[in-house]
Amino acid sequence: MSGRPVSGPASSDRPLTIALPKGRLLDRVVELMHAAGFETGPLAEADRRLVLEEGPLRFLICRAADVPTFVEYGAADVGVAGKDVLWEAGRDVAELVDLGIGLCRLVVAVPQASGVARVQDLDFNSRVATKYPRIARRYFNDQGIQVEIVPLHGNIELAPLVGLADAVVDVTETGRTLRDNGLTVIATVGESTARLIANPVRYKIRSETIDALAAGLERAAKARREGVVMGGPA
Repeated sequence: MSGRPVSGPASSDRPLTIALPKGRLLDRVVELMHAAGFETGPLAEADRRLVLEEGPLRFLICRAADVPTFVEYGAADVGVAGKDVLWEAGRDVAELVDLGIGLCRLVVAVPQASGVARVQDLDFNSRVATKYPRIARRYFNDQGIQVEIVPLHGNIELAPLVGLADAVVDVTETGRTLRDNGLTVIATVGESTARLIANPVRYKIRSETIDALAAGLERAAKARREGVVMGGPA
């Protein structure tokens, strides 16, 4: 990966800038960083401030879908983004570590009353609502099924309820929200977990610092999977 031209200084004496996603995933990232021994105190104010800095780390708090953009353009050296976000964004970033948190599935779901049991049963040019149009289009093309993609930014489950779409492509952790809205899963597009990503150019310049962060988080992620309590510096 060549990376885009990056903005701002990249000297080793400035804080390492990390782009983090708002929402539930942020709490899990903070827990993992704390377990790895990194200073996360400033993140207690993440609900009120967008730029937080203390010591060697500087945090940018942004929309999950924007994290790869901040990293690709060099506004952040590294970031944390779900694999689903990376699939959809298609940004030029280096993927360093699977953090194993934020596990979810990207699925195709239809109204339970539709009688559709598999994606091949969808009618020609069925409408599919999603906030992942790139992923959805690629998936259905790979299946050899022609559908119309309807991009939405939220409340995807509403689309079939009001006749806007025949199916949805969305992420789910437990499937409960889909079931509560009368939808049933008929296919899994892929599984997603959070990944540590880096700007390729910044990674070359600051490899020692970024490698230390990646190694610490990788150890903490492994310990979490194995149920081991960690402490001390990374």
